[in-house]
This record gives sequence, C-alpha cells and structure tokens, in this order.
Amino acid sequence: MNFELKPLSLMGVSTEKCDALIVLVATGFQSASDDLSLALAQALKSGDLENKPGKLLVMYRPVQARTVRMVLAHVGDASPRHVRSALLAAITAVKSAGLKKLVVCFAEPAREDAVRAAVLAVADATYVYTHTKSKPEERTLQKATLTAVNASEVQITFERAVAIVAGVELAKEWANRPANFATPTMLGQAAEELARLPKIACEVLGLKEVSKLGMGAFMAVAQGSDQPLRFIVLRYSGAPKTQAPTVLVGKGITFDSGGISIKPAPEMDEMKFDMSGAASVLGVFQSLALLKPAINVVGLIPACENLPNGRAVKPGDVVTSMSGQTIEILNTDAEGRLVLCDALTYAERFKPAAVVDIATLTGACMIALGSVRSGLFASDDALGLQLMASGEMSQDLCWRMPLDDDYAEGLKTGFADVANVAGRAGGAVTAAKFLQRFSAKFAWAHLDIAGTAWKSGAGKSASGRPVGLLVEYLMSVAASK
Repeated sequence: MNFELKPLSLMGVSTEKCDALIVLVATGFQSASDDLSLALAQALKSGDLENKPGKLLVMYRPVQARTVRMVLAHVGDASPRHVRSALLAAITAVKSAGLKKLVVCFAEPAREDAVRAAVLAVADATYVYTHTKSKPEERTLQKATLTAVNASEVQITFERAVAIVAGVELAKEWANRPANFATPTMLGQAAEELARLPKIACEVLGLKEVSKLGMGAFMAVAQGSDQPLRFIVLRYSGAPKTQAPTVLVGKGITFDSGGISIKPAPEMDEMKFDMSGAASVLGVFQSLALLKPAINVVGLIPACENLPNGRAVKPGDVVTSMSGQTIEILNTDAEGRLVLCDALTYAERFKPAAVVDIATLTGACMIALGSVRSGLFASDDALGLQLMASGEMSQDLCWRMPLDDDYAEGLKTGFADVANVAGRAGGAVTAAKFLQRFSAKFAWAHLDIAGTAWKSGAGKSASGRPVGLLVEYLMSVAASK
C-alpha cells in the first residue's frame, strides 16, 4: 500500500477521484463557501452528523465529490485518540466495497499528532494476514492519500509515520506467523533479508558460537527443542563508529509451551506471539532503513523454542549465565528472562549509550496494566522519561513501574546466585529485578509488552507494538546528537 500527502482544501479534495473519501471534521469547524464545506456544515447543523467523537454520516455517490462513498467523521478535539477511533470506524464502513483508492481529508489544518494517528489507523484498519492461507483475501487498498491545507507543515511527521507503518507491519507479519513458519532459523533469515537494506548489517550465531560465548542460560532454554537456537545481531550504522550505539534486545521465544512447567492447554496457541519482542526489533530496523537517522543502533535477538523433551531443563536445575552468575531455574516457564540475561551481558561489548529490552515477559504485567500500556522499568531516569515521552508522542503508551531493591528479596536462593522467579506477588517487578542484575554496566530499560503485543479473541492478531514507541525514541536520540 502506498501513502501520499497532498496540500488540498475541501474544495480541492472534492475533485479527487477515489473509491472512498473520509472527511475528518473537528469541533468548531468553520465552513467555507464551496459545496463540500456547505454540505458538511449543513450535516452538522441538522444533527445528521452528531457533534461527538466517532460519529459518522455515510453518503453514496455524493454530488459534492468524485467518490463512490463519502464518510463524514467527527473527531472531537482532533486528538490522536479521537482521530484513530473515528478512522477505524469510517474505514470499517467502506472497506468491504472493493476499496482500492482512499482519500482521507482533514477539513481544517491538521495537527502533527493527528496526521501520525491517521496514517497508523489507515494501515491498522486495512492490514490483512495472508501467509499461511491457501486462498488469501489480500488487502484491497492500494493507495491512501491524506490531504490537508497545511500539508507542507506536517510532511516530516507524515513521512515518519509511513516509515513506522512499514516497521509495524513487518513486526505483525512475523508475530502472526505460527511457530512452524517462524522458527529461530527463519527469524535469522528475516534478519539477513533486512541486511540488504542500506546501512544495515547482520550476523547470525548458532549453537557452536553461543556455547563458546558461555551463554548457559540461553542454551538451557533451547535444549528442550529440536529446533536449533539462533542469536541474531543486527547493526544499523548511521553515524561514525565512535558514536556509542543504542542497543535493542528482543525476546525471541518462537513458541513457549512453558517447558517442564507446562502451560494449560487453553489459548496455548497464543504462545506463538512470545517472540513479539524480537518481531518489534525487526520492525524497528525496517523503519530505520527508511528514515536513515544519524545514529548507531544494535539489535540483539536470542531466538529459540521452549519445549519439554527428554533433554529439557528441569525445575531445580542450576545453570551458569554468560555473566558468570549462576541461576536456579525454579520455573521453566520463566524462560524469557533467561535468554534475555545472556543477551544483556553480550550487549556490554558494544559500550552502549543505552540498552532497551523488549519482551512478552509476564502475565503479571498484563494483570497490572491490561492491554492499554506496556510496562516500563528503567534504571536510568533520563532514559525512562525519554521512553515515556516517546510513548505519548506515538500513542504507543507505556507506564513506569518501580524497581525498589526490596522486590529482589524473593529471588534469593541457597543453591545459586539467584533464582529465576520470586513468587506471584509483584511478578512483573521481580522479573525486571532479575534482569537488572545483568545491566549494571549501562543505562537500561525494560519494556514488558505481555499485555500489548497482541489481541486475543475473535480478532486475534499481533499489534506491532512497541515499534512506534521505539522509533520515536530513536529519532529523539538522533535529534539530540
């Protein structure tokens, strides 16, 4: 799908030939004298278009525009949330009608955050997963044109949003694929494909290299599966080598049965989404290749399956991590932190400016924050504030959680340096405290996306989060250089 931005008023957009025209009108709309503006003003005055966010008025072959269907959509105060909800509803009203060319018009000058929300909403509403379907119904929309009288003022925001869409859709694609179509080997191949893009390089390590590095925690998780592990290293080089990189670490458990501590059968299929952190790293690199910011970024993905064969790690086993710390594995379903801790130690070699890990880590975070905000833990206040601000800007929201040392008490054990779990209470925090032990040498943040990475139920699908948050964060880092 192609996006385009045009500097058109309501009078100008009325001549655009398209399958559907969506006109976004905010509270306080001031009508001009052209036919489309007058029709919009009349719809508001009569109450046919209610003055409430999300309300729609659908018209077929209106005389005021060269479109098959026109939807007048009220966006309230034109906040990103209202723009998104109105567009999702409006596209639902027209997309079943062979929608190939869509025009979205801001009735008045557009805000930057509203433009960003509009691009992401159009992409989200029209995304279709097809990879494993024998007769897939492909996305029909081929071109989406956004119009606003102040298009030149929002051009940069528009281009960034389009790049984020590319990253989000790559993340969705890989997270949505079933585990037999998204093995660790296949993830490595996807990363190698990204290395064909400008400024991106990739290295994929196997068991021999990982063993030589001493990644005992990562290998312990992988040993229960016949699928070979992969440790993926992506590099985006947009600045001189002397500039310290930002490192992103994505949890890549391509299927999580829980291992010997096996999960209940209901909804276990959703554990294909347990590599959503890895998928988000792939997505970010796709966006970086389009945006070309002047920074250096490293992406690390420890990828494996967590399965219970005869070689699988057992509750009570003790393993030695790459850092040299020993870990008593009390619960094999707390495997994400085991693969991440070795990746965090590996990150030290890059002398990073900051490290952010992204993981579907704990059900406890989902209980705490639901599906609205990802959990954010940060050892560095400046990093935490930057990520929070980037989440607000991108509407890919997060919420900062505590890291008090008292939460680490439950990780103590008499049989190793640390246990991998600390009981149910405060589970998202104790998981973060475990990871913090391996991040002392750099500014570190952890995003727990267990509640935000996918949607369950009839519309089960990956969300592509937190690609938007991470791209906005990286662009803010680039702007500060």
